Amino acid sequence: MGAFLTTRCHSVPQPLPDSDRYVMQLRDALRTSAPQAPAGPAPRAWLLRPAGPVPVAVLFLVLLGRAAHVALVHRQGGMDNAFVVHAGQVWLHGGAPYADRRFLYLPSAVLFAAAQAALPAPVLRVAAPLVCVGLVAAGWWCAVRLFRVPARSRFAVLGLLGLVLCWVPVGHLIDLGNWTAVSVLALPAALLLADRGRWDAAGVVLGLSVAVKPLLVPVVLLLVLARRWRALAWMVLVPAALSAGIAMIMPDPGGFFTRTLPFLLRGGDSLMRPFDCSWPAVLPRLGVPRAAAEAAALAAATAGVACARLRWRRADAGPSRLADTAAMLMLASLLVSRPSYEHYPVVVVPLLLAGAPAADSVTRSPWFWAALVPQAPGFAFPCLEPSTRRAFKDVVTLSGLALVLAVRCARPPAGRTARPAADGSAINGTDGKDGKDGTATDVPAQAP
Repeated sequence: MGAFLTTRCHSVPQPLPDSDRYVMQLRDALRTSAPQAPAGPAPRAWLLRPAGPVPVAVLFLVLLGRAAHVALVHRQGGMDNAFVVHAGQVWLHGGAPYADRRFLYLPSAVLFAAAQAALPAPVLRVAAPLVCVGLVAAGWWCAVRLFRVPARSRFAVLGLLGLVLCWVPVGHLIDLGNWTAVSVLALPAALLLADRGRWDAAGVVLGLSVAVKPLLVPVVLLLVLARRWRALAWMVLVPAALSAGIAMIMPDPGGFFTRTLPFLLRGGDSLMRPFDCSWPAVLPRLGVPRAAAEAAALAAATAGVACARLRWRRADAGPSRLADTAAMLMLASLLVSRPSYEHYPVVVVPLLLAGAPAADSVTRSPWFWAALVPQAPGFAFPCLEPSTRRAFKDVVTLSGLALVLAVRCARPPAGRTARPAADGSAINGTDGKDGKDGTATDVPAQAP
């Protein structure tokens, strides 16, 4: 009995000193008073709700104002569009479009240039910027629909508004009237069709885009990775057939090979070179030998293609697989191809931004946004403000986007296990598809 009482007495807890008691009370108070973090899906749910009439009206006025500005300043819809219209006028008057070295497109593009040249000057002055703005807006709409985001949502409306107001290359693309706007629509439209199992139609869209401007040629590798041979045939045959047909009724169609291609391989002329932001153009301006610059650009592009292949083989569900692979292929080509201008990434960036509501989006990386900073309207850096030195800022954005996306493609997101496909094609039932035709199921993006 004495031992038992001794044990019980030793087991009674001793009172804590005042200092220790105060520390414990302070710790408990801090724990209970800490604010609770808001639920993760709350911001996403707010963005996916329908936008009110005021944001839609503001977006409409901003787009209309940008088009009106171009119509007032440029008679032919922008400086770049003027080159194309001139080539169409030359052809309509029986001349050779390739006599002008700055007509850098396939013979099939002459048909589209002639359609503009046939318009009355006042109509062209208004229609060209309106069409350019419409192509950019339609491309954004296709991109958000690819990720199952409602087109009237706050995210869709505010996202396009932010692109036009806060990212300089979009405004420059519209001001120039550059035909890159066709690719801005064609790439997300083709991916939207492919995601819904309509690969042949996607091939036709890509082929028509190449016929207008061959900027999306690198996307042919996506069709190879997906083993969609009929879509690949459409993408190749559509511009080839149109170019062959136009070449038969065009004076000196061989000028594309004898003048235009050598002109491009030399990097253009003194008007074009200062604005070229590809590695073979920028690195020699920094003192790198030309051969070393070209070798570095080729190595970087090859690494980008390898990362795109790794991303495709990680056959996860959802449209991010298509968007990431296509964007990686485009960025890899822009590093090495000449010329490469600041507005070329407009083909890629809206496509990546549209996937922001998805948990595995590359936009979740702060480095993605850091790469866009040099293209912000308020960004200024000593010695880089003259337009002839803007390419140095442009190459930082281009290289940063390529690097961030390459890491994203080569390394699976945390908490996910990579499942490479056995043959490089989509895995039915595990890639957001239902059925043998690969048609996508309309599943909303996963909340973060």
